[in-house]
Amino acid sequence: MVRPSNLQDNQFTGWRGSLAKFIESKRFSGFITFVILVNAVTLGLETDGAMVERFGSFLTIIDSIALVIFVVEICLKLIVYGLSFFRAGWNIFDFIIVTIALLPAIGPLSVLRTLRVLRVLRLVSVVPQMRRVIAALFHAIPGMASIIAVLLIIFYVASVLVTKLFGPAFEELFGSIGASMYTLFQIMTLEGWSEEVVRPVMAVYPWSWMFFIPFIIVTSFAVLNLFIGIIVDAMNFVHDKEEIEVDKEILSIKKEMKAMRKLLEEKLS
Repeated sequence: MVRPSNLQDNQFTGWRGSLAKFIESKRFSGFITFVILVNAVTLGLETDGAMVERFGSFLTIIDSIALVIFVVEICLKLIVYGLSFFRAGWNIFDFIIVTIALLPAIGPLSVLRTLRVLRVLRLVSVVPQMRRVIAALFHAIPGMASIIAVLLIIFYVASVLVTKLFGPAFEELFGSIGASMYTLFQIMTLEGWSEEVVRPVMAVYPWSWMFFIPFIIVTSFAVLNLFIGIIVDAMNFVHDKEEIEVDKEILSIKKEMKAMRKLLEEKLS
């Protein structure tokens, strides 16, 4: 469970303390994870006409029970954390997902029934390892944006070149900048690039390999590997940040223990 940042050091007492201990326990988190997985299976089965015909009512009951459990979970967290509940981004994410499921799926809002599958995304907020991955992705966005900008410049320059060079003979592939960018994207992903694009072009322009091979090396191997490097670096950053936070918690506990031992010694002396 995700406790709001402003309540990280807060010690709840009385019934709120017991309730906080319950909703933040590993057993409760495991139970919610299990419910999400079961709900994911039932949502998938509802796409099968034969399964709906045989077990439609049962699947609906399971789906309703899962929704009730999610609503109760959100309510318990609101009772314990109060409005501070909304200071944690993952809690807001869970709240939005559950709220969408509560909206009436009738008339023009019938599309919301399909959006029930978004509940499966709650696994991301429940499982700490998945939260770490998403945090790393968000941390990597600035670096990835820079690489995307460089990639767009490369694509634009390459598109103008191939449109002028190969467009007259291959109008479908390189007849315009838009068509050229789409074809170059196909080449970058290495999807049928040889038989569908490069070899036909080389049959007319034998020297065209001098463009395509460097383009593939730069885009498919160099630039795309930069994405991987940035994501790996972001994962390491998030991991190191978590270790620092754990070290701070351990240091804080040690200080509290020293203070308690000193106070105890003073009372005994």
